[in-house]
Amino acid sequence: MTTSKSPCPSFLESCDDLDCVLFDFAPYWLPDIATSLGIPNVIFSIFTAAALSCVKPASAVDDRSKPEDFTFPPKWVTFPTNVTLRLFEEGMRGCDMIAVRSCMEFEPEWLHLLEEIHGKPVIPVGVLATTEYDTGEENQTWRSMKDWLDKKKKGSVVYIAFGSEANPSQVELTEIALGLELSGLPFIWVIRKHRGSVDTESIELPEGFDKRTRAQGLVCTSWAPQLKILAHDSVGGFLTHSGWSSVVEALQHARALIILLTFLADQGINARVLEEKKMGYSIPRNEKSGYFTRDSVAESLRLVMEMEEGKVYRDKAKEMRPLFADKDQQDKYVEKLLDHLRSHGRIKKIKR
Repeated sequence: MTTSKSPCPSFLESCDDLDCVLFDFAPYWLPDIATSLGIPNVIFSIFTAAALSCVKPASAVDDRSKPEDFTFPPKWVTFPTNVTLRLFEEGMRGCDMIAVRSCMEFEPEWLHLLEEIHGKPVIPVGVLATTEYDTGEENQTWRSMKDWLDKKKKGSVVYIAFGSEANPSQVELTEIALGLELSGLPFIWVIRKHRGSVDTESIELPEGFDKRTRAQGLVCTSWAPQLKILAHDSVGGFLTHSGWSSVVEALQHARALIILLTFLADQGINARVLEEKKMGYSIPRNEKSGYFTRDSVAESLRLVMEMEEGKVYRDKAKEMRPLFADKDQQDKYVEKLLDHLRSHGRIKKIKR
């Protein structure tokens, strides 16, 4: 993104009808340029307000220096919580407004805190639920999956997927696989054995796993229609890395969340927030090593999917569905953002 910095001033100056510029965290240098040209600028975050609230505000002194310091909430968080992490700062410091992919019904305390600590408007734009769409390549894959799902009991199937960036190691994949097998639950698991040109490590399922679980589950090693799978009545739970898009897709279909492999970016924060709100259950790990076992995977899946102890997570998923699935309600947030942008037109251009 730094290569885009040099031509940016000339480009922005050439846009006479430009009222506002939206940017994400990558071009952290953009606010200073936009401000010098009198152009309002808004940082747009696909992360939740909770994740953004862990970014140090410009007015705060952050004296944390040791790794263990970041396992506790920062001192500018004014209410009890276990949510902790440190993220990018520059874009937040320089922008005029913060637009967040979230809504007041989900995390009002964090949205209010974010506005308070940064001293600038914070506009939730709704959860921006994914729209269903069809591609030719998914049809055959989906037909075979649907035939299999149609034969399963309502709410009995676990769907497993960790997104395009969360890559389990061979050890982790083995424990997940054997945990699934131990649980006895029917499952659909979308897994990439070959990760691409950057990460060339190949991972394999445990020997004999395919044969032993042939009647129990499906393993898909190519792209899968996640929205269609989550929308099927036979699916009751989602074993996920807690990426925000995946969380939104699960909750718009009232699927209980079992969380594992929170590798990067906002995933760990999302997991903590979901746990606090009883909307997700994190598979227990060793506090020091971070390792988990096949037994903890199996026990966690059974707890959330079947046991009385996990009913709170199943009920909470159903409770949240009207919020996450209500397109009209979420669209109102987008309209509020547009109204705000319309009411804050371009500042008179500063001559240089």
